[in-house]
Amino acid sequence: MSSEHSVPSVPDRTPTRLDNIRGLAVIALAFFAFAAADTQAKLLTASFHPMQIVWTRQIGLLAAVLVLLMMKGPSILSTRHPGLQVLRGILAVCSATAFIFALRFVPLADAVAVTFVAPFMVTIMGALLLGEKVGIHRWSAVTIGFMGTLIVIRPGLGVLHPAVFLVLAAAMAFALRQIISRVLSASDRTATTVAYTAIASVLLLSAPLPFYWRSPEAGWELALLFGMAACAALGEFLVIRALEIAQAIVLAPVHYTLIIWATFYGWLVFDQLPDRWTWLGVTIIVATGLYIMDRERKMAKGV
Repeated sequence: MSSEHSVPSVPDRTPTRLDNIRGLAVIALAFFAFAAADTQAKLLTASFHPMQIVWTRQIGLLAAVLVLLMMKGPSILSTRHPGLQVLRGILAVCSATAFIFALRFVPLADAVAVTFVAPFMVTIMGALLLGEKVGIHRWSAVTIGFMGTLIVIRPGLGVLHPAVFLVLAAAMAFALRQIISRVLSASDRTATTVAYTAIASVLLLSAPLPFYWRSPEAGWELALLFGMAACAALGEFLVIRALEIAQAIVLAPVHYTLIIWATFYGWLVFDQLPDRWTWLGVTIIVATGLYIMDRERKMAKGV
């Protein structure tokens, strides 16, 4: 959630089966990189202000955009909706900052699991803000998915730190970003949207930077900051590349592999593993999320 962490909504093309397989491999690597960036961000929360961590990570995103500019030229900055693009960048700052603040207190895998509520929020916001039709099947999936989220969080039982509600706030800001992405996808390319998100977020985060900046004092701190930014940049670049190769609807479910990598890194680096109730909640969330994606695919095809 501290990054794009999702497949942006773009008009589907008709690539070959081999193209889709290649795209799946590329985007799987992207989410592996995102999970690595999240892990390094959690490690850095012990030494740096979350805003500095978010700024550093967004610098990685900006670096990926600069590579795109060199490859494709300034045409990727052409947009019909500059206001919406800037607003999306502001929401990116809000979601990333809330997520990083929460990571200081919440286990990595648990935090990632809670972010999976975002697709349900997108469904609700799509109905309320865009007037999208949502049938009984999708409303039922949303309800069941939220029940899965409650199983993960278990409010009132003291299982997770109250900072987990910052993850929910991050998911809400992320969902609003995805709603804006749906509007922008009718006229702007994915690379354009990512570029404006990077530029707007870095400019916004740079304004208060002097108030919370702390220079790295040890080599390992500098290495983690650089590694986090590099992994974020690599992940964003690979997502864009995957979308150029394969259909977005084919790539979207790979988002859920984040929980696999987050669990792996959480165990390897922090010696933290989700309990069985968290896994039950995650299973419910993922199953209903995939069901909603399938319903959207069928609706798009008029099935």
